[in-house]
Amino acid sequence: MAVAEAGEFYNIVSILAGDTRDYLVFNNGDEVKIADLNAPILGIYFSASWCPHCKSFNSYLTEVYNNLSSENKGFQIVLISLDWSEEEFNQYFSPMPWLAVPFSEWETRQRLTELFKVTGIPTLITLDSKSGRFMSNEVAEFVVEYGSRAYPFTLERVKELKDEKETMIKNQTLESLLVSPDRDYVLSSKGNKVMVGELEGIVVGLYFSLTSGNQFTSTLLQLHEKLREQGKKFEIIMVPSDEERSTFDKHISTTPWLTVPFKDKSIEHLIEYFEVSNFPTLVMIGSDGKTLNCNATEIIENYGVEAVELFPFSKEKLRIMEEIEKTNMELQTLKSLLISRDLDYLVRRDREKVPVLDLVGKTVLLYFSAEWSQSCREFQPKLISYYDEIKRKYPPFEIVFISSDRDQSSYESFFSSMPWLALLFEDSRKSPLKRALKVKIIPSLVVIGPDGKTVSKNGKKLLMTYGADAFPFTDERIEELKRSSRRSEVNLKKLASKGEADGAMDSIAFDLIDKFVSMIPNKLQHELHEEHELILTRLDCNEGYCCYECELSCERWSYRCNECDFDLHPLCALDPIE
Repeated sequence: MAVAEAGEFYNIVSILAGDTRDYLVFNNGDEVKIADLNAPILGIYFSASWCPHCKSFNSYLTEVYNNLSSENKGFQIVLISLDWSEEEFNQYFSPMPWLAVPFSEWETRQRLTELFKVTGIPTLITLDSKSGRFMSNEVAEFVVEYGSRAYPFTLERVKELKDEKETMIKNQTLESLLVSPDRDYVLSSKGNKVMVGELEGIVVGLYFSLTSGNQFTSTLLQLHEKLREQGKKFEIIMVPSDEERSTFDKHISTTPWLTVPFKDKSIEHLIEYFEVSNFPTLVMIGSDGKTLNCNATEIIENYGVEAVELFPFSKEKLRIMEEIEKTNMELQTLKSLLISRDLDYLVRRDREKVPVLDLVGKTVLLYFSAEWSQSCREFQPKLISYYDEIKRKYPPFEIVFISSDRDQSSYESFFSSMPWLALLFEDSRKSPLKRALKVKIIPSLVVIGPDGKTVSKNGKKLLMTYGADAFPFTDERIEELKRSSRRSEVNLKKLASKGEADGAMDSIAFDLIDKFVSMIPNKLQHELHEEHELILTRLDCNEGYCCYECELSCERWSYRCNECDFDLHPLCALDPIE
């Protein structure tokens, strides 16, 4: 961001010119004299090809620049590149429609960066071209939030836009959202016009989506059908953002709902108004035309078709559901989790049934996984090793596999290598379990304690960090392991500090490991290398390595991943993962 203050004045020609240069360049090499710049507002844009945020921001800025140019509003931009090579600069500048200080003018670019106290990119500042008055250093934020409507990018204009939005929200109706000067209708899937006025008084879901090829659309179709069967007055109106007409036509032809016309001018306004940043997003509008929920997508993803009970997804409905879930969590037992009507058993690999009641009083890990996931396949051998180790030390322990496989054969193949229990592939308890425990990624391990309460939803991370020693996964046990790890680290670092003063840090630290190797874990998971476990390894005489974190040359002991040729100095590796 830039931290120069508004109100300061600059001579535009002198700050943009070089010692022997009085012009700026377009990406085709054409030159424009700085003195000839006549746009009322001049933007100075600090950016670089190596900055991912800059690349993202460029799309917003280009759209705004082109819109203002087509409206004949005076706005010119000058790129101040922070790239390191001319090749990078040329490639980055080539699609930009505005001007730039030539790459060869390194001193000018550096001087401008210092003049406007730029400490981060992308930064876009504005100057009044006539007077040279510094206007704003928040233009990048204005461009992203309000687009070309923010012109001339002053705080006064942004306040006007905020006031306009507050007034619109206060007076919001379905017609104010969907009717434009040239259109007072939406379209059916068959292309027929449906007057927006006919939809007043019913609940409407505005569905911001790109394509039909996603699981959420499938779930939304089922939910829509279920609500209609129950006689609920509910319509879904697509707000399409597809670039290709064919994609849009295919999407709408397979759904029973209505749609804003393809590429309609109101789409951009609706996306901005509801601050839609992800697709899909479902905005719920009540029968009075007011917004009930700006994004009901997560609710439907969590509850599936059962979300009918939460319709119309208002804050009040959700508050009641949260209270119910809180009560259910407080009353949770292993039986309430795993027994549903006549489904009161689990199965072994040979399909032998094991009553859920046999697990009451044990620590149980609910293992959400699937064969199609590479992460699950890589994690499973480690989990089997941990399972065997914990089972030997603490017999009141079990794992239950809850499959996310896509077909029976994949389930059978994956389960065949597991020494623990499972729910059957077709078991109806799987989806309610995922929703109740809010499992969104796999593999996941949810730890259920002997009393049936949820101990941790981070069982995988705890196992990968502390191994079988993490059992029984309680906060008290994890804190104990952290304290032990900190003590080991402190002891090592104290001696290492002494050794450093003696010029023999590695020697002192590694002597301590030789003597007290049992004090520190023989394997661990580190945030710098989450793919595999690191094994404490005593190296052969004269075998050395370069530590990945501190980049020092080391020898004798390493936390090593042989698969990836990855080494960490023990002092670096023993930082406990919070």
